[in-house]
Amino acid sequence: MLRSLYGWTMRLAEHPQALWWLALIAFIEASIFPIPPDIIMIPMILARPSRAFLIATVALVASVIGGLAGYAIGALAFDTLGQPILEALGKADAAEAFNTRFNDFGFWAVLIAGMTPFPYKVITIMSGWTGMPLLTFIVTSIFARGLRFFIVAALLWKFGAPIRDFIEKRLGIMFVLFIVVLLGGFYMVKYI
Repeated sequence: MLRSLYGWTMRLAEHPQALWWLALIAFIEASIFPIPPDIIMIPMILARPSRAFLIATVALVASVIGGLAGYAIGALAFDTLGQPILEALGKADAAEAFNTRFNDFGFWAVLIAGMTPFPYKVITIMSGWTGMPLLTFIVTSIFARGLRFFIVAALLWKFGAPIRDFIEKRLGIMFVLFIVVLLGGFYMVKYI
């Protein structure tokens, strides 16, 4: 199954509408979708290395706009649903303490989540929920997501074929490593 999924993403990466698919995935990943845009971005760059930086730019723009959607979800959903629920449970004060603590480290939270496999959507939603200053959120998101996507693009542009061979020969272990990192991110969200 893993090989067929890999083959599908490689075929999608060569599709004439691939940039639109990437934009859609990067947008929804930043607010609700669990799969990172790298899963389509990497094969797209491997298929057409000359477009590496265009692909990274599309992923960056769509991801930041999706992050703004996640921010809006956090801001709007908390006001309409979260606050009344917390008040009914007697936890409104705990939410305020978390709100203050998150915003003290909000820049770093957005930066780390934007550059790592940590679920970016969690931070975008939390940023809206806690009322992080929008300008701080936008600037940090552009920096973090840009750094992540452009480093990947530059490495694949420079070392494309050997990295593709490495990925194809070690696809199983790369998938396991990805899952471990993803689960580690979820663990951090739950216990930090």
